Amino acid sequence: MTKEDQILNRLEHLENQIAPLMASAKALGELREELAPRVNEAVQALIVELADVEADFQMEDFIFLIKKLMRNIKNLNFMLEQMKNLIDFALTAEPLLKSTMPQVISYLDDLEQRGVLRLLGTGMEVLKKVGASYSAEALQQTADGMVRLAGVLKKLTVPGALDLIDSAADLPTRVNVSGAQAIGAWGMLRGMGDPQVQQGLGVLLEFTKGLASLRTQQ
Repeated sequence: MTKEDQILNRLEHLENQIAPLMASAKALGELREELAPRVNEAVQALIVELADVEADFQMEDFIFLIKKLMRNIKNLNFMLEQMKNLIDFALTAEPLLKSTMPQVISYLDDLEQRGVLRLLGTGMEVLKKVGASYSAEALQQTADGMVRLAGVLKKLTVPGALDLIDSAADLPTRVNVSGAQAIGAWGMLRGMGDPQVQQGLGVLLEFTKGLASLRTQQ
């Protein structure tokens, strides 16, 4: 092989090595030509946005912000850690919420259909009117009175007291007061022979004995 052939082979070898580099340079040039308009548009848009905030932007404020961030790195780390815990809690509670929310909605819908929510709304309006009409001292006194009334109601809920109140409530339906006539002493004496009158006087006597305890409590 002559020297000329060797030179030609080397030139061909160099050409083969340079060809990929030339192709890459050509591709980069084409990419640069394609990106240049986009970059110019982005720079112009950035200039417009910066011009909009130029009047409000002060370098001293930016430097002060950087200093505050550097001094509160621990607080920022703590905030990020708490946010991470909150996200973990949300991810953990999400399946539970998905299963319980339909039940809660169904329960609230049932309360709405039964009128419970409307009753609660009416109760809140009543409480607002009571609060606007009476002072705090009057409401406190009323609350103390309701506590004592609760104790009285508790006493009235024993079986014997409830039976007595129930019978007393039926009394107006069993007595015809419209046909009652005025009687004197002799009429009272004649009525004493009636067994029902005698039983009624016995009940009245028991109530009279019980009324004596009211005087001892004063």
